[in-house]
Amino acid sequence: MRIGMVADIYLRHTSGVTTYISLCRKYMERAGHEVYVFTFGDPQAGHTVGDPFVVYSPGLPVLPSHYPLALDYSRKAKELLRTMDIVHVHHPFLSGRLAVRACRSKGIPLVFSNHTRYEWYARSYLPFIPAGLSLAVLRSLLRGFANAMSLVVSPSESIRATLRAWGVRVPIEVVPNGVDLSAYRSARALPRADLGFDEREVLLICVGRLAAEKNLEFLLRAFQRVAAKVPEPRLLLAGGGSRSYENELRRLVQTLGIGDRVRFLGPVNHTEIPAWLAMCDVFVTTSVSETFGLSTAEAMAAGLPVAGIQSPGVGDIVIDGETGYLSAEDLADYAEKLARLCTDRDMRRRMGEAGRRESLKYDMETVAATLLHHYAALVNARAGAPDSSLHPRGVEGVLSDGLVRRHAAKAREEE
Repeated sequence: MRIGMVADIYLRHTSGVTTYISLCRKYMERAGHEVYVFTFGDPQAGHTVGDPFVVYSPGLPVLPSHYPLALDYSRKAKELLRTMDIVHVHHPFLSGRLAVRACRSKGIPLVFSNHTRYEWYARSYLPFIPAGLSLAVLRSLLRGFANAMSLVVSPSESIRATLRAWGVRVPIEVVPNGVDLSAYRSARALPRADLGFDEREVLLICVGRLAAEKNLEFLLRAFQRVAAKVPEPRLLLAGGGSRSYENELRRLVQTLGIGDRVRFLGPVNHTEIPAWLAMCDVFVTTSVSETFGLSTAEAMAAGLPVAGIQSPGVGDIVIDGETGYLSAEDLADYAEKLARLCTDRDMRRRMGEAGRRESLKYDMETVAATLLHHYAALVNARAGAPDSSLHPRGVEGVLSDGLVRRHAAKAREEE
């Protein structure tokens, strides 16, 4: 198959979505498919210089993030996009709408992955708009866009339920976002002494962008409560963000009196994250805006218990009391459960081992096989062809015979 992945921005901006696209591409190409990424910006500014399968259209960088804003695909990109067998959209409001416009006349099947809880982004970045109004507008825009798709992919059951409640009528398949587990399961820990930590300290790590929707002020305030009672914990924040927001967080750390217990690591190369996780004891997240907690699944694969908040995304991954703790979005509740993890080494070990086993369901090979099975069904439905037409060994040839047979059997049972 010729597969088009559509995104507003690609690897120049590291995020869960861009990492996911990159991993999908890797496994699908390994299976013999052609995967193109259609995006915006300067092709000389990212990590894909000279890659003929990453197709850029001009975009005006919006300061300070340099996020590219574009009005349309280039003529070359549009012509190539229209030769795809299937197009998978990962951002709905810019690149996604342009893809619909380009592909609709050709009857190309369109798939949309709902990666983000957009209502939380509106609360964080458009606080001057009444919450009810912004939510109503978002629901209307997302509902209309999703209903123009052949298939919507949801990373969790809770997000599928939300989309149905918003009026999305097209088929919705739950496919977790995949993780390349190998690096996390075999990671060697960074030497603590080299970084100024000792073996007695309990290292808590949060991995992700420093952004308002990640609820980091809540995390810092909860950590202050833990630090006041338990001397061992240290909190590491791995990730970059806007300078102004990072400065706000640094000021809050000083105001809370935890400056000696919190370390800002800045942006960490994704290839280095496994070693940081392997060094630490607990993964912490207080985000309630996720559709799928990619960094949470990665931490579980590295053998860390998770302290999170009961919400879509994280709550769909963490098994409360088994692979970590889930609390209400309440400072006292979260701090109490985090303190319990900090003071019980045996519990951390048991939960970490359980998390490592649980993470296997998010292996990227499994996820890619599932997506390819759905792609094949859509492409063949369009062509009126039997499922065996896309590969010399049929759908079973997509990745590995046994793996795809299991997914095909599961799909037939659900039907």
